[in-house]
Amino acid sequence: MAEDLLITGGDKATQYQSLIPQIKALIEGEPDIIANLANITAALKEQFNWLWTGFYLVKDNELVLGPFQGPIACTRIRYGKGVCGTSWQQGSTLIVPDVEKFPGHISCSSLSKSEIVVPIIRNGQVAGVLDADSEQYNKFDETDKVYLEQIVELIIL
Repeated sequence: MAEDLLITGGDKATQYQSLIPQIKALIEGEPDIIANLANITAALKEQFNWLWTGFYLVKDNELVLGPFQGPIACTRIRYGKGVCGTSWQQGSTLIVPDVEKFPGHISCSSLSKSEIVVPIIRNGQVAGVLDADSEQYNKFDETDKVYLEQIVELIIL
């Protein structure tokens, strides 16, 4: 398969609908989780041009930085801390329109204004999170939630 993604124009939902089958084809048959997470991250970053896009994986009771694209990131996040740790604790997607208003927000980059974190749940446990940050306030919405949740379902951990 070619490594270039072909994304149609249109609204955000249309872009996700075009991107998801291509991500699925890209990772299908590839057993290496790091390679798959790296390609998912690259596809999302390229398509949506968010400030930061990446994964944290649960290891030894912490979220540990995985593949990402964007500015340097926090390496470890504790359970219940910041947006990522809270998403892990709650086991649910969090959409934060203004990160400065989120209690206990961890600022890895002062450029980040809004954020979405989607937990990767396997066997009833959060195994990691997909995190995306934007330089714009109110960047993420229910459309992102729906489609990013579909994308994390493609991940085999």
